[in-house]
Amino acid sequence: MHALAMSLAPDVRVNCVSPGWIETKDYAGLRRKDHLQHPAGRVGRPEDVAELVGWLLDGKRSGFVTGANFVIDGGMTRKMIYEE
Repeated sequence: MHALAMSLAPDVRVNCVSPGWIETKDYAGLRRKDHLQHPAGRVGRPEDVAELVGWLLDGKRSGFVTGANFVIDGGMTRKMIYEE
């Protein structure tokens, strides 16, 4: 991503979206402890990722952003404690 961002600039912006736990099927079946292990207080949904990607695609709002990695994981990589 970094090399592409530098190689393709300024004509193309290159960014990376790194999702964590995004539940795509049975969100209602998740347990309370599944949600509570995330600092954000819940497991992610596909819409969370879609909102970020939509923002990145909008050159008026994100046109100055390139070479960035967006970790969208409800804070799990900052917590660094994974419970079962």
